[in-house]
Amino acid sequence: MEEAAAGPSRFKANYAVERKFEPFYKGGKVQLDQTGQYLFCVCGTKVKILDVASGAILQSLEQEDQEDITAFDLSPDDEVLVTASRALLLAHWAWREGSVIRLWKAIHTAPVATMAFDPTSTLLATGGCDGAVRIWDIVRHYGTHHFRGSPGVVHLVAFHPDPARLLLFSSATDAAIRIWSLQDQSCLAVLTAHYSAVTSLTFSADGHTMVSSGRDKICIVWDLRSHQALRTIPVFESVEAAVLLPEELAPQLGVKSTGLHFLTAGNQGVLRVWEAASGQCVHTQQPLSGPGRELTHCALVRAAGLLLSVTADHNLLLYEAHSLKLQKQFAGYSEEVLDVRFLGPEDSHIVVASNSPCLKVFELQTSACQILHGHTDIVLALDVFRKGWLFASCAKDQSIRVWRMNKAGEVTCVAQGSGHTHSVGTVCCSRLKETFLVTGSQDCTVKLWPIPKVLLSKSIAPDSGPVLLQAQATQRCHDKDINSVAVAPNDKLLATGSQDRTAKLWALPQCQLLGVFSGHRRGLWCVQFSPMDQVLATASADGTVKLWALQDISCLKTFEGHDASVLKVAFVSRGTQLLSSGSDGLVKLWTIKNNECVRTLDAHQDKVWGLHCSQLDDRALTGASDSCVILWKDVTEMEQAEELAKREEQVVKQQELDNLLQEKRYLRALGLAISLDRPHTVLTVIQAIRRDPEAFEKLEATVLRLRRDQKEALLRFCVTWNTNSRHCHEAQAVLSVLLRHEAPEELLAYEGVRASLEALLPYTERHFQRLSRTLQAATFLDFLWHNMKLPTLPAAPSAL
Repeated sequence: MEEAAAGPSRFKANYAVERKFEPFYKGGKVQLDQTGQYLFCVCGTKVKILDVASGAILQSLEQEDQEDITAFDLSPDDEVLVTASRALLLAHWAWREGSVIRLWKAIHTAPVATMAFDPTSTLLATGGCDGAVRIWDIVRHYGTHHFRGSPGVVHLVAFHPDPARLLLFSSATDAAIRIWSLQDQSCLAVLTAHYSAVTSLTFSADGHTMVSSGRDKICIVWDLRSHQALRTIPVFESVEAAVLLPEELAPQLGVKSTGLHFLTAGNQGVLRVWEAASGQCVHTQQPLSGPGRELTHCALVRAAGLLLSVTADHNLLLYEAHSLKLQKQFAGYSEEVLDVRFLGPEDSHIVVASNSPCLKVFELQTSACQILHGHTDIVLALDVFRKGWLFASCAKDQSIRVWRMNKAGEVTCVAQGSGHTHSVGTVCCSRLKETFLVTGSQDCTVKLWPIPKVLLSKSIAPDSGPVLLQAQATQRCHDKDINSVAVAPNDKLLATGSQDRTAKLWALPQCQLLGVFSGHRRGLWCVQFSPMDQVLATASADGTVKLWALQDISCLKTFEGHDASVLKVAFVSRGTQLLSSGSDGLVKLWTIKNNECVRTLDAHQDKVWGLHCSQLDDRALTGASDSCVILWKDVTEMEQAEELAKREEQVVKQQELDNLLQEKRYLRALGLAISLDRPHTVLTVIQAIRRDPEAFEKLEATVLRLRRDQKEALLRFCVTWNTNSRHCHEAQAVLSVLLRHEAPEELLAYEGVRASLEALLPYTERHFQRLSRTLQAATFLDFLWHNMKLPTLPAAPSAL
């Protein structure tokens, strides 16, 4: 280990945040602009605006009150965005610039639950939790109507598509749909046919027909001329949104006639197309397995030909409207991130396991997201094989899955296995070749799963379905949950870490016990083999990381520094350093040779469960309970190069300064010293000027020729010098020049002059008093000297 640690240049000194994957949607409304370029969604106190093409967050709009956003709407012309906060304030945004144009009170007595623009983008309707509906003229900035009479929360408002009719539709807790006339300022009709909350209203192109959907598992087609229900269509699922499709043929969606067709999204998690005239379902989307698939929102952007749907676990899916072909996927909110890994031979992708049965794969270059379905319960851990194409996942559903990424970046499940009787909490892949997997479970056993050769061949067809894995060996290893398993670089050893406070070393493939590592005071969260030496690292809930020798099972070192449980540990810098992450939200970099914590990285707000390093050892990846995934870049060499360049520049400037002082070019010397921003260097220049035979004239000429910003800096330095009796004379000399030659109004215009004067006064008074006392003492001494009468000395006796 000592040999590997040789050469300090190999050590890392710092990581910087290169990229952050943060939540941008936590439930509620989602809206696309008419071009399909921008996506608007609510995230707590902010409305986030995403660029659909790149997945980048362009704007994050937050009102001054910093309260949760309860409703928002983008006008049909894409120009006006209005948000409503829990503090009952409405904000009109210039959303492209991210600035508020106008802020006004909602006048509702409870938060605004919904809002909608009219087709002309000039009127805005707001429905409140107080049962009131208000209409605002956005152009002239005043309230035009106030409709009362809805019981409970008004959760849905919509204008009639024909602006000439001046009609507003609303629905509240009583499941009735009210039609309000803006002209008569009255309620024209109350449509009662739903038995549960009405979730959406959608209108035909001619404006004569309306379709309403509800959680009572029916959709109703209404004639808006007679205000009568034409047809009630049972859809056999709680519908969150219905969208009327354009009246054109779309054979791929089962639309083979020109009549009205509409699409529904609900708790079954699939989009379905219905014929309004017959009430028949003409197309059903292919269902995907797993919970969290319920659809909570759906919207059609006709101009862009896009359909947007949102799932209960905050995934946003964009489809081509004519074929329902999936175009884009976005993961809006990952809840608690439990594990992260780099993917691909060049670490081009990352895979994230969050508090969900779905895995999320992001391409780092484009932010494109792929959501992988397969597990039926929360995925707990991940690991990647050496080449980066194959990776494994394990979950609470007691199963494991092997996934493969192709060269296009598409991931498919190629194998699955089950056999554990409890949650599978940890998985580790073989290190030398893609030959086996090891899993550890809450059932206190470890299983070894051989990888079938068929998975390694490129010819395997993706349509053939996942291969079934069979466990080759099962071994009961601990008395409590197994939290971590690790395979040695030579594939011959296995380490297990458990809640029972011990780690154990096993021989593979038979799983024979070779030794027990005991010394931690609490359960172990992570075990990791060194890539270079016969050493094992263990991370524990007791807040320490320990290093153990494999040969004699002895503890070599203990690293203390985390204030809480250490959840993950990884070797970096060819086994000479460690990265550890804890439940205190910190990531620490340690140098093994001297037990030193080199750097503490603080960017997460909660437990850092996931930690992984890239193959080139130049980047690290962390995922935490704060829903953030952070990509870190090793900036050691960059910082060292910057430091070296800075040092060289300082040496050159110092040499130049010495030359200027030698040549008595005081103005250039003083300007250069001020640019270095070092008070002591400037002081040496002032002292050099004061040593000149014509000191006063030279100082005056030099100081007065400085630029104003240089004079301001000089005044700041004078404050520092004036605190010391040895340097106060230089400070007073500079002050004397400034006070004599600068007008008071000019001096008062200096930046920070008041603070400088306040700091100068007390020390100046102290120096003045000290000099006065010295002068008095000197005068008294002089007086004494002149008045002393010395007795005349007797003459020396002459020599005989």
